[in-house]
Amino acid sequence: MEEKLKNMFSLKGERAVITGGASGLGFSMAKCMIAAGAEVVIVGHSSEQRLKDACEKLGPGAFYYLYDVSDTGRAQEFADRVVRERGAVTILCNNAGNHCKKSIEGMSVREFTDVLDVHVVGSFALTKAFVPHMRENRKGSILFTASMTSFIGMPYVMGYSAAKSALLGMVRGLTAEVSADNIRVNAIAPGWIDTPMFHKAVDNDPPRRQKILGRTPMAKFGEPDDIGWAAVFLCSPAAKFIDGVALPVDGGALIGF
Repeated sequence: MEEKLKNMFSLKGERAVITGGASGLGFSMAKCMIAAGAEVVIVGHSSEQRLKDACEKLGPGAFYYLYDVSDTGRAQEFADRVVRERGAVTILCNNAGNHCKKSIEGMSVREFTDVLDVHVVGSFALTKAFVPHMRENRKGSILFTASMTSFIGMPYVMGYSAAKSALLGMVRGLTAEVSADNIRVNAIAPGWIDTPMFHKAVDNDPPRRQKILGRTPMAKFGEPDDIGWAAVFLCSPAAKFIDGVALPVDGGALIGF
C-alpha cells in the first residue's frame, strides 16, 4: 500500500517543459517536479547564464533552452526541437509572464497587448505546438499559471488581469478539445507568495501588505514550494480525473473577508 501511495504522486518517467523556469514560481515547479522523479526542461529568453545557473541548482535531471514565448512564429520549431533532442514531452507548464503596473490612463495599448502577447498568445502558440506530440502519445498534462486577478479585481494591472482571466477560458476550451486523447488541462492560481517580486511590491507599502494579510484567512503568505507541489499533484496519477480546473493556492484569500 505504501508503494502504491508513493507511485500515485510520482512523476517518474515524465518530461516537463516549464517556461519561466529559471526563477520564482517556475523554478519551484522545476525543483519539486525533479524531486518527484521527472526530467525537467526550463525555458527562458533573457539570459543563458541565468538558465545555466538554475540548472546547476536543480541538479541532474534539469536541462534548459533559450526561447522567447512571444516569438510565436518559432513555437512549432522549438517544440519539435525539444522533442527531437530530449524525447517525448508529457507535461507543459505555461508559466512565463510579464507585468505592467499602471493606471488605465497611463497604460498604452502597446503595453496592454505586450502583456497579453506573453501570457495568452505565447502560451497558446506553445500549447498548440506541443499538443500534436501529446496526441500522438495519448498522454499529456498541460498547466497554466493563473492568478488571483483571474477572479478578483485589482487596480493598476489591467493587462495582467485581462491576460490571467483569459487563461481560464483557454483551460475550459482546451479541456473540451483534447481530453479524449488523455491530455488533461488545469491551472494553478497562486495567492500572495513570498518571492523577491512580491517583496518588491509590498515591502515599501505597509497598507497593501496588511490588506493582503487581512483578506487571507491563514494570515500568512505562501511559499514558492506550495505552488511547486501543487503542480506536481495536478500532473501526477493522483490527479488523473482532475481536468479543466483552476486550483487556488492562496491560504483562503479568494473567500477571505
